[in-house]
Amino acid sequence: MIRILTAGESHGRVLTGIIEGVPAGVDIAKSYVDHQLRRRQQGYGRGGRMRIESDAVDIVGGVRYGRTTGAPIVLQVRNIDHEHWLKVMAVDGDGAGVDPVLVPRPGHSDYVGVVKYRHSDIRNVIERASARETAIRVACATVVRKFLEDVGIFVGSHVTAIGPVGYGDRSTVDRKIARYTKASCGAYKVTEEADLSEVRMLDPGAASKAIAAIRRARKAGDTLGGIFEVIVTGVPIGLGSYVQADRKLDGAIAQAVMAIPAIKGVEFGDGFANARKPGSHVHDAFVVRGGKVGRSTNRAGGIEGGVTNGEPIIIRGAMKPIATLAVPLPSINIRTGKASKGRYERSDACAVPAAGVIAEAIVAPVLANAFLEKYGGDSLSEIRERYRRVGAVKNGKSSENPTNS
Repeated sequence: MIRILTAGESHGRVLTGIIEGVPAGVDIAKSYVDHQLRRRQQGYGRGGRMRIESDAVDIVGGVRYGRTTGAPIVLQVRNIDHEHWLKVMAVDGDGAGVDPVLVPRPGHSDYVGVVKYRHSDIRNVIERASARETAIRVACATVVRKFLEDVGIFVGSHVTAIGPVGYGDRSTVDRKIARYTKASCGAYKVTEEADLSEVRMLDPGAASKAIAAIRRARKAGDTLGGIFEVIVTGVPIGLGSYVQADRKLDGAIAQAVMAIPAIKGVEFGDGFANARKPGSHVHDAFVVRGGKVGRSTNRAGGIEGGVTNGEPIIIRGAMKPIATLAVPLPSINIRTGKASKGRYERSDACAVPAAGVIAEAIVAPVLANAFLEKYGGDSLSEIRERYRRVGAVKNGKSSENPTNS
């Protein structure tokens, strides 16, 4: 099974990731990973750090002649800003002459981190808890994403709300998404169009209002959160399991999305809205189209009982506003215990567009593990043979269907 481990600090020399369990034979190019890293850096509302960094991956091991070998894959992303932090982030020495960070930011890991690890300098927490870590996580997950695409599963996203601004009437957007997702690669088409917007919204009117809201928040020294929607297409029936809680696919995906910095809520399909409706207005009725079983709606978001049902997987994540404010909230000094004016650590006014891109990436290993559990093998060619043998791939569409058995 696929495992990802990352290491490194926000202003350290490099961020490093190790991916274990990727099958042999997956074509992966540096340019493919770099494209996803650039997407993560985009979006209206990003801060000064993104103007300094120009993220690019260095593939250190596990890939030969552009193809995975089955060995652990090692990736690195260099922090260009490290050259300005050589003394602060020195590996050797005693830190003499470097002022410690003593004032935690409300809403951040600062305070709980120094208490947990008994640090006397919040910098130790800031450097690892920073969302900068997601750069190497996206790089690693992108390798896994390529494997999914090679078996016909595609992941995409768009932003549905930023602060108080949302789509309102989603009918136009939903019709557009429905048109795209008829194809197994439809999620890619959704994300491709979303990338044309500075805030990754599919409704130009909502996008303009969102940009104006971010501009106002930034001027006021404030920040904005929002909601993104991840869409996965080309998924066969039967990934995941209902027999044990830890094998339920929606539970595993929710954990992965919640592990993105600042994410405070996850739903599948119309999850929270469904809680306010009667069952007759919630569950997805069966229909038969062209001799194949399908659903009239997709309110479940493609997963029932922890198992994929053949419909596109729909995941929404709620991101809180970034905790670092240009006009800080009241805080304390951890050395003196006295009230202190909050501090500002260079940050974004809004990172919701980037969060959607990150979520696209981090769901890939979860989906890949569920896929490998069902169709696994040591090489891409072996996996494809097994997948075809059970009739899961036919003309790019799922044909796992009880009526066709």
